[in-house]
Amino acid sequence: MERTPPDRHRVLESYQDGVRAIRALSARVRDWDAPTPCADWQAADLAGHLRCVAENYLEYLQDSPDSRLAKLFARDAAAAVLIRQQARQNAAELAVLPPEPAADRIMAFTVSAGAYADLLPDMWDRTHLIYRGTKYTVGDHAGAACVEWHLHAWDLARAAGTDYRPDDPELLVSAWHWGVPHLPLSSGDAWESVLRSSGRSPRWPREPEPGERPPARGCAGPRSRRGPAI
Repeated sequence: MERTPPDRHRVLESYQDGVRAIRALSARVRDWDAPTPCADWQAADLAGHLRCVAENYLEYLQDSPDSRLAKLFARDAAAAVLIRQQARQNAAELAVLPPEPAADRIMAFTVSAGAYADLLPDMWDRTHLIYRGTKYTVGDHAGAACVEWHLHAWDLARAAGTDYRPDDPELLVSAWHWGVPHLPLSSGDAWESVLRSSGRSPRWPREPEPGERPPARGCAGPRSRRGPAI
């Protein structure tokens, strides 16, 4: 697995590809009550989560290196603790969202994700957080955002009864190592490795095969899945 920092141009391109994919795939969802690969989440819940995460990422970027995310990681807590804390945050934010059409949630996501992208170039080398003595930059966290958007594009595709694979899955492998430093990545095909490491079954909605982990409850993204690894 590639462990060199991901190329800046490829990260920026992958980020925009992920945002565009979410917008395009959300337009193909005809039933926002449809189940998703994230256990207990319907497609409308996923749209709400996307809005919350994009708003959070913009906040973390603007507040770096003193964001609430940086303060959480500065505790050097075990990965399981970080997972639980962020899962609780995801659930709490989703619970207090106002009732609104899923399309409005996707639009709010697009606005925040676009504002984040606009700020990235000038802040790329700024410290984003420090985890276990290692500094991770804004550019590193942009890689985590790429992973998040492409994972959720796949979730939306599966909810709509189709499939999705990013154009540059190898970039996501490198982005994972630098943007999700507290969680390991499994080996194998680059995209399936990202899917499995985030708690997803590439075969969803079919039952997981023997030895494969079940889908996470509200499997938001690389920082909030349930399970022994992520």
